[in-house]
Amino acid sequence: MFPTAGCNSTLTTNMQQCPKRRTSRQKKGPLTIQCDEIWSFVNDKSNKQWIWLALDVATREIVGVYVGERSEHGAQQLWTSLPAVYRQCAVAYTDFWNAYGCVFPSKRHKAVGQETGKTSYIERFNYTMRQRVSRLVRKTLSFSKKIANHIGAIWMFVHHYNESLHD
Repeated sequence: MFPTAGCNSTLTTNMQQCPKRRTSRQKKGPLTIQCDEIWSFVNDKSNKQWIWLALDVATREIVGVYVGERSEHGAQQLWTSLPAVYRQCAVAYTDFWNAYGCVFPSKRHKAVGQETGKTSYIERFNYTMRQRVSRLVRKTLSFSKKIANHIGAIWMFVHHYNESLHD
């Protein structure tokens, strides 16, 4: 699935439109997602941007993305970016960041530690993204100067990653 509901307004105003959603969920059974956030910056390290991600455990696709602040607002935007079927049916495994508990419905949210392995896929994706998107490397000369470019680079990577799962 390609996330579209979570298109940041900055990106939406600078781009013509977000890619169309494609449904490719084939596996039956309970919906489970893993959510996490990863730190990045735009222009200088004082302008922190958090990349909020949701990954479907069965298909390994990124189903929700939001780039912005690390707060309840960011968690709300991630929740909003999820397709309706995930908001209604999926169980979300997250770390213990308080914003998740404030936004995600309690019957759909499970806060777990790393030792459980319930967030291992999203953590692995975060490492992969840091390695492959040069803007996200901590000590780099390849940083984004504009938020729209930063969001665009992340969205391009997420779409490419999701497409590569179908090959």
